[in-house]
Amino acid sequence: MLPMSAPRHEGQSHQHTLRVRYGETDQMGVVHHANYLLYVEESRTGLMAARGYSYAELERRGWALPVRKCELRFRTPAHYEDDLVVETRVTKLGAASVVFASEIRRPKDQAWIASVTVELACVRKAASGLELCPLPEDLRTGLSA
Repeated sequence: MLPMSAPRHEGQSHQHTLRVRYGETDQMGVVHHANYLLYVEESRTGLMAARGYSYAELERRGWALPVRKCELRFRTPAHYEDDLVVETRVTKLGAASVVFASEIRRPKDQAWIASVTVELACVRKAASGLELCPLPEDLRTGLSA
């Protein structure tokens, strides 16, 4: 992850900010692990939108990008009302898949909260169900920026 004070380069990564809500925490007062997947999904779809590709529009065109694999590494807990920054970038474009890597940090103390890698498969909606297929060329171009 780029240090938060580093200059930003257009297209390199996407930053999504959020504030932890009470309902996202568990009895120990920390963010429940499942919520990190929601945080990185918001950042991932934000990255796509920032590059001109609405996920909703992709689905209207008959494509979908279901999660094939995800890996979460927790570093330190986040708590209720923490402001967090999720920085996401594309790390790999396969023929029919894309891998996004995200890092979650708490700006007030620069704490590294978690690292998350998510691999999405590209499928096309067909009469017989979902079929694995190559990434649409316009999406590939936008994600490789």
